[in-house]
Amino acid sequence: MLKYALFSSLLLFFACQQSPNTNPTTATNSPRANENAVLVKNTEIGIDSSRNNTNPKAEAAPDTVWIAAVGDIMMGSDFPSVGSLPPNGGKDMLKGVRTYLETPDLTFGNVEGVLSDKKTPDKGCGNSANCYTFRSPESYAEIWKEVGFDLMSVANNHANDFLDAGRAATAAALKRAGLHFAGSLEYPTSTFEHKGVKYGFLAVAPNRGCVELKDYKGAVAKVKELSAQVDIVIVSFHGGAEGVAHRHTPCKDEVYLGANRGNVCKLAHDCIDAGADILLGHGPHVTRGIELYKDRFIAYSMGNFCTYEKFSIQGVKGLAPIFNLKTDKTGKFLTGYIVPTHQIGKGIPQYDEQKRVIKEIIELSKSDFPNSPLNISPEGQITIK
Repeated sequence: MLKYALFSSLLLFFACQQSPNTNPTTATNSPRANENAVLVKNTEIGIDSSRNNTNPKAEAAPDTVWIAAVGDIMMGSDFPSVGSLPPNGGKDMLKGVRTYLETPDLTFGNVEGVLSDKKTPDKGCGNSANCYTFRSPESYAEIWKEVGFDLMSVANNHANDFLDAGRAATAAALKRAGLHFAGSLEYPTSTFEHKGVKYGFLAVAPNRGCVELKDYKGAVAKVKELSAQVDIVIVSFHGGAEGVAHRHTPCKDEVYLGANRGNVCKLAHDCIDAGADILLGHGPHVTRGIELYKDRFIAYSMGNFCTYEKFSIQGVKGLAPIFNLKTDKTGKFLTGYIVPTHQIGKGIPQYDEQKRVIKEIIELSKSDFPNSPLNISPEGQITIK
C-alpha cells in the first residue's frame, strides 16, 4: 500500500497547485479517460501558420503544466515469430502503471521499433532467434492512447527496422490513435495545442530514417523555429552508448559498436540555448542522471520502461523512472517527482516498492552533474536547491 500512499500524497501536492484547467483526479474518473477530443491540432511537421489567430473559445493556458515522461517502449515483436508477443494483444501490459500515465496533463514515451501489420521487407536481420528487429501490432498505438500517452518519439535505432514502409505504417497507426509524434525524416517536428498550452516537439537520433542527432546546428534551427511559435518546446533524443557500463553521462561523443552516437550534453545545452524547455533522453537502456540547465530540465536517459522479451531487464536495466515535471507556462522547471518502476516477468512495468531507480538517479546526478541545482529526495521529490 505504500505506493498508493506515496502517489496520493504527491498527487495532492500537485493538485493543490493546479489551475482549474488542470485538475487531476483518480484513474477511474480521470478527465483524460472521459475526453472525446483531446487533440486540438497536430501539424506533425513544420509550423502551424494559423496558431497566432485569436480564438475567443480557446482554452486558456494554465499557470502551471504537469508533464510525465518515460523511456523505451517495445511491447513485444511478431518478428521473426509471433511467439514474442504478449498475451491478450498487449492490453494488460500497462495496467500496473496506468494511473501514473493518465493523470498528468501530457504524457510522453519513446516508440522503440515499428508499428505495422504488414509483412514488409526488413533491414536485413533475417530469421535468427537473436534478431533485434522489432515490429509490433498497429493496435498498440490505441493501447497507448487509452492508458494516457499523448506524445511519442519515433526517432531511435529501431525506427528503420522495416525501412520506409515501416516508418509510414508507424506514422499512420499513431495518427489513427490521435497521438502526436515526431522524429522521422517524414515527420521531423510536431506542433499542437493541448489543454490550453501550445507545444512544439522535436525528436532526434543518430540513425537512418531519423532526424540526425549529431546535426546540432540543424536541431538549433528547428528549436528556434518552434520556440517562436509555441509556449513550450520539448526535445527528445535517442543517443549515447548502451548498457550498464554506460550509466554515466560523459558529455562527449559516445562511440558504441563502432558508431558515433553523439554528445547528448552538447545537444541538450545547445537546444536550451536556442529556446527548448524540456529535454527527454533515452537509448542507453539504463537510466542516467538529470540536470537543470538555465532553469530547464534534462533527463539524459529514462531507461527501459516497457520492453517485452527482446530486451535484457536484469539489474539496473529493468529499472526506470516515470518523471513528473511541473513547469510554468513558459516551460521553466518548478518542481517534480519520480515514480519508480521495475519490469517483472518478461517485461511488464510495475511500481517498485524499493524505489531503486530513485537511488540510481540520485547517485548518477550527483556524480555527473555536481553543479546542477537540483535536489532529489529519497522519496523521489525533485526540487531546486
